[in-house]
Amino acid sequence: MNTSIPTYTLSNGVTIPQIGFGTWQTPDGDTAISSVKAALEAGYRHIDTAAAYGNEASIGQAIADSGIDRSELFITTKLWNTQRGYDTTLKAFDESMGKLGLDYLDLYLIHWPSNGKQFSDWQTINAETWRAFEKLYNDGRIKAIGVSNFLPHHLDALAKTATVTPMVNQIEYHPGFMQTETVDYCNDHNILVQAWSPLGTGKMLTDETLTGIAANYGKSVAQVCIRWCLQTGTLPLPKSVTPHRIRENLDVLDFTLTDADVQTINQLPYIGGSGLNPDTVSF
Repeated sequence: MNTSIPTYTLSNGVTIPQIGFGTWQTPDGDTAISSVKAALEAGYRHIDTAAAYGNEASIGQAIADSGIDRSELFITTKLWNTQRGYDTTLKAFDESMGKLGLDYLDLYLIHWPSNGKQFSDWQTINAETWRAFEKLYNDGRIKAIGVSNFLPHHLDALAKTATVTPMVNQIEYHPGFMQTETVDYCNDHNILVQAWSPLGTGKMLTDETLTGIAANYGKSVAQVCIRWCLQTGTLPLPKSVTPHRIRENLDVLDFTLTDADVQTINQLPYIGGSGLNPDTVSF
């Protein structure tokens, strides 16, 4: 398996491995530690977590135990919704860094935008949170800053006060749910799109179109979905706790989907997903 993962270059010149290892819903403790260790052994160097996942300490332990030089790793975590705001963001960042056991972070994301359904002053909340991100970035504590689940109008509102443009927007992105408007906005503003849940739901793995395409390449549907993310210019964050699937999800650099197959996948109807809308979530 080729584990020399190519990189994208963010708007500020920082390089980021094109495939990351997701840890959403990975239980804290032995499961998180063993799965991240397996990922690092397989060749992943980009690990994605979040305060809300509750597994930062275990991921930090796995990183420490790996013995891999810190400079070779790209670590992301995210600020949870209850900790938005300037002062609370700065405190939350310190808490995450303590759990991870790191002295700097590669990428910090606002996990979800504050929205108008919850707060009349949602724009101010996002702006003050981002102001704290900019301070942490300017102080050299984070190599890159970004957002997650932001739609174009959230990004437009943020741009009114921001002095640093987000370098990343991590959104739900998979066959049947491409979020074209948001992706186009990000591409126009030099914001890299990361794909969370790139394998969608269980329904996607049994979709006849995808299983047919996968069979033609001698690959799994999961591998096809990850390869498709790369060929559409996004950064997939596949998640697994099973060692052979962890390895399999990285083994996507030895084949290329034809343009026709990419277009077929692009045109798939909604197969399944989280159903979460950043404008209507109540958490």
